[in-house]
Amino acid sequence: MMGNDFTMDYLGKTGLDAAKGADIINEAPKLYKSEVEYPNTNIAKQLKGVAQVHFAGLGTRVFYVNHGGFDTHTNEVVLQEFLWQQLSDALSSFFDDLKEHNKGKEVLVFIFSEFGRRVDDNGTGTDHGSGGVSFLIGESVNGGHYNEYPSLDPSERVEGDLKFNFDFRGLYSDILEDWLSVESKEIVGGNFEKIKPFIR
Repeated sequence: MMGNDFTMDYLGKTGLDAAKGADIINEAPKLYKSEVEYPNTNIAKQLKGVAQVHFAGLGTRVFYVNHGGFDTHTNEVVLQEFLWQQLSDALSSFFDDLKEHNKGKEVLVFIFSEFGRRVDDNGTGTDHGSGGVSFLIGESVNGGHYNEYPSLDPSERVEGDLKFNFDFRGLYSDILEDWLSVESKEIVGGNFEKIKPFIR
């Protein structure tokens, strides 16, 4: 199906811009030097790539990496321990790299999961549930525990799941406004309660 001239021009320009962007990003590893040795894991390779692009000063403000495999319904303790160790080791190398390059105060790491877990196990693990946890890590973060733990009392659960007590869009609003200096209302779709200031 053929589009109109405007659509085709736009798609052509977008394709050229994407190709130009890929060429620029491909230059980042050539500019990168570090004494930090990252582990040979997928998540560590992704974070090293983030460091390379960030250190190249290309103006990128948001990076996204993923660390999969947490959808464990069986053998959960062993698998989760393995996955968290990989993430911990990769983040340790990443922050060592930031420190070596005096970039630690420029970076905020936001860790989240797209789903929670059930409170009760299924015999060998846990199934999908509501409620979850997020982590903010960085030299500019006021450390500590924010908000309240959800109740484990069965009478306080929602269909057997933890009842969340804070809307994640409030945290997104915090990050957008207090870290990126971007108005959040249009992005998150409204005004949401924010947590106490977490940026130093």
